[in-house]
Amino acid sequence: MCALTGRMCFRLELTDAGFDFSVLSEFCQRLLAGGQEEVLLNTVLQLCRERGWLKERGKQRTDSTHVLAAIRTMNRLECVAETLRAALNSLAVVVPEWLRVQVPPEWYDRYGTRTEAYRFPKEASKRQTLTEQIGFDGWCLLTALNSAEAPAWLAAVPAVEMLRRVWVQQFWLDDGVVRWRPDTDIPLASLLISSPCDPEAHLSIKRSTVWTGYKAHLTETCDEDLPHLLIHVETTPATTQDMELTEPIHQALAMKHLLPAEHVMDTGYVDGAHLVNSHTRYGVELLGPVTSSPSWQSRAGQGFDHAGFTIDWQAKQATCPQGKLSRKWTLKQDGTTPEVIRIQFGKQDCLNCPCRSDCTTALSNPRQLVVRPQAQFEAIQAARHRQPTYAGVQRPLCSPGGH
Repeated sequence: MCALTGRMCFRLELTDAGFDFSVLSEFCQRLLAGGQEEVLLNTVLQLCRERGWLKERGKQRTDSTHVLAAIRTMNRLECVAETLRAALNSLAVVVPEWLRVQVPPEWYDRYGTRTEAYRFPKEASKRQTLTEQIGFDGWCLLTALNSAEAPAWLAAVPAVEMLRRVWVQQFWLDDGVVRWRPDTDIPLASLLISSPCDPEAHLSIKRSTVWTGYKAHLTETCDEDLPHLLIHVETTPATTQDMELTEPIHQALAMKHLLPAEHVMDTGYVDGAHLVNSHTRYGVELLGPVTSSPSWQSRAGQGFDHAGFTIDWQAKQATCPQGKLSRKWTLKQDGTTPEVIRIQFGKQDCLNCPCRSDCTTALSNPRQLVVRPQAQFEAIQAARHRQPTYAGVQRPLCSPGGH
């Protein structure tokens, strides 16, 4: 089937012998090495535009998928052992005589072959002993590399720098003794090196999918009367949240003059700020399910959630279901988290309220509302109104044909 498709794409006769698969693979490698993949995509898109298959201000959708790194998945112990082995192999190439003096004979047996989990001791105490031994060996090598007798340029060898970074992440020095860090004391997944072969590949989890590698964010057109075309790709570390890509994707589409009128995205890409900014900055209507209200009233399906309160944005005041006015209105913005407004009601009003149990579970504190600024709040409420379920919005979505 692939051979037939290839002949059709290149307009070859069906009897043509074709070409070896390695030709296409080598072409892709040259393309990536030269950084020309975007040039190729834009050239194809321009041809599609000229033929009337692609238009601006149509309908598009974006979603992400996981991309596995071209590495072997390792646990923490395998990673440190392989990192040390990689450093030793690199040093054996660049400074073999110096390394021969530094390496004890037992290291040849310990690090001479690839480290795999099934070779490790099963008993916890023996496994701990091996872990500490690897940590000590790596520390000894780093100490030798930092000594005055070692060539100064060795610190710039990539495998040596990798060894230093991994040892900082996985071990700590306790009064001269190298200790293995507990799982609670290692860096976040976005920083933790999972393999010395690809330090940018990180472990991530999305629902039931667990992988080490990257994410690809794919945007395609989905107008009913036109072909579905892949028009933009963003590749990120696996730990990058979808929410961080909404704005960059729209920026890239604007530069290509391919902004949609309607852009269908999954929950991960949609929040109040993006709903507002997509419309005001780019003229794009962002369609997609937003997260449900986190209040216990919404989760329980009873009591008074945000929808039960009337907010007067000009007066900076809210009215509760019992007609009481709020007493405090505070805008919180620190630059690191989304700005929110905290609305607090009077303590005596709340303590004497006959509906208190439907409003708050606090024993002595008054009810507080935490809401986004007006434009975002109203955009979120409108989005929740038109989505009866998480599966999508009430407006027609793109047909499931091309993605």
